[in-house]
Amino acid sequence: MEVLNSFITWIFKSRLGQIEKFKKEPHLAQQTTLFELLEAAKGTEVGEAYQFSKIKSYPEFASFVPVFDYESFTPYLEKNIKGRQHVFWPSTIQWFAKSSGTTAGRSKYVPVSEESLEECHYKGGKDMVSLYLRNFPDSKLFTGKSLSVGGTLEKDLLHPKGIARAGDVSALIMHNLPIWAQFVSTPSRETALMSDWEAKIERMAQATMDENVTSIAGVPTWTIVLLQRILELKKASHILEVWPNLEVFFHGAVAFGPYRNLFKQLIPSEKMRYMEIYNASEGFFGMQDQSNSDELLLLLDHGIFYEFMPTEDLEKENPRVLSLEGVEVGKNYALIISTNGGLWRYKIGDTIKFTSQQPYRFRISGRTKNFINAFGEEVIVENAEAAIAYVCEHMGATIINFTAAPIYFKDSQSKGAHEWVVEFKSPPVDLEDFAEKLDRHLREINSDYDAKRYKNLALQRLQLHAAPAGLFESWLAKKGKLGGQHKVPRLSNSREFMEEILAMIPNPKK
Repeated sequence: MEVLNSFITWIFKSRLGQIEKFKKEPHLAQQTTLFELLEAAKGTEVGEAYQFSKIKSYPEFASFVPVFDYESFTPYLEKNIKGRQHVFWPSTIQWFAKSSGTTAGRSKYVPVSEESLEECHYKGGKDMVSLYLRNFPDSKLFTGKSLSVGGTLEKDLLHPKGIARAGDVSALIMHNLPIWAQFVSTPSRETALMSDWEAKIERMAQATMDENVTSIAGVPTWTIVLLQRILELKKASHILEVWPNLEVFFHGAVAFGPYRNLFKQLIPSEKMRYMEIYNASEGFFGMQDQSNSDELLLLLDHGIFYEFMPTEDLEKENPRVLSLEGVEVGKNYALIISTNGGLWRYKIGDTIKFTSQQPYRFRISGRTKNFINAFGEEVIVENAEAAIAYVCEHMGATIINFTAAPIYFKDSQSKGAHEWVVEFKSPPVDLEDFAEKLDRHLREINSDYDAKRYKNLALQRLQLHAAPAGLFESWLAKKGKLGGQHKVPRLSNSREFMEEILAMIPNPKK
């Protein structure tokens, strides 16, 4: 296995030169990507409708092609789902990534072409491993197996007259993995793609607990559930008693900060490494490239052309849209993409904030529709996750999940507030003190929230409920959203989710 580890490591490191190239010439990489996409799709229905063949510059592209969201792009998607090909991409589309973003609304279906699988998702995965091996040359990654905690595939076609099937993007990736990748993975593809999550966790635990697992890839929430079940089965106190050679967790989909303390309990080793990736249904956008920073490197030669809309323009009739050359460090932008899966100037709903331009690094700051701004406080997911992670760290608490929503004015004499429901793995000794510190730190990192909280003039201190164990999992199951890409909405301007969750808490205490 040592020889195999050295050989595979050498293969992956060969990609590093290409990564350095797009880091040094980011604008050229993006210009090249744009015109490759336009050339490939000029004969499609979308390409002909928006005159791709006549576009010679980025300003022309921005002028000819409108910005789409899921609703406005749906007519093209439905044509393809019903069996028509070459609608928005020249190659045959057989797969759609099922995406919900949060539990809100109906499922979304994002096209996944052969090119986007090979040149975006798989290429991003190879880059992830390459950068990890560069940062940790002593790695023994390939002396054992990689455990992937992924989603599920739907059994039926999306339309009886079409050929397209759907599933979570992680499931599509697993289903189409080359043989060599399956050889170094666990559990079997059959187990990994099971749709019943309760049965799946049990089968995965049984199948992997006696393997030599050196790496894990998955969403923190479901990974925790799996690790806890394995500890029960093995009667172990921590996971290194089961997998002594475990060295890295590749994680994404939700911010890791609120889960860090819990993982330290499950995997108590200073040598354990964590690497964040940003692999969404629409594409593989970024990953940590430095071991000492949580910033993500924007991937610029993976078949995706990026544009950025300042979040203050989201509701404007004529919002500004910038190419990579026009962005500024420290500003919030809604992400707009054109891809080798056939999405064109598509607003995915995520927001990012650049931390560097040489090279382009960023942090995910939230969702365009996943925030609280009921009183002008403009609290985004990044604020909430940073605040609760900070307080957990300082009070020795660990959490499973959380959500928050506004308490609106009931009458002219009342005041608003934010209401939080937190499911703890290890609760704080004093819940009231936790709520006080959480509110205080949220004020420290968000000046708008602080201004509204000043002397309780507009907002009172947040209210906090400790949820019983398994609450959020039960809520997702009740809504038919358990597993895969489905996530609990961190923040919402509406109280719809909050009321549903509170109704499941017997005698909630604040």
